[in-house]
Amino acid sequence: MFIVTLTYIRPLEELDALMSQHVGWLKKHYDSGLFIASGRQVPRKGGVILARSGSREELDAVLEQDPFAKNGCARIDVIEFTPSMTAPGAEALKEI
Repeated sequence: MFIVTLTYIRPLEELDALMSQHVGWLKKHYDSGLFIASGRQVPRKGGVILARSGSREELDAVLEQDPFAKNGCARIDVIEFTPSMTAPGAEALKEI
């Protein structure tokens, strides 16, 4: 599994102008099964995406197509990890 963090590096107005494109990009990768959760950081300084395990190179190629990244509005960092413990009801995360 991967934890992807986006850190905004441009004013929020620039990000808001790209938001509909970003949401479309997110939906595409939810539909493909790659993304399993996403949302804004609080306070609003970036976002977080949980992505399924797989090829880091393929994930990087997808992330490069994010409109926020393509337009120089966000820095993307990726952490790969293997869940070994989960809360009750979240056991499926250990298999992703």
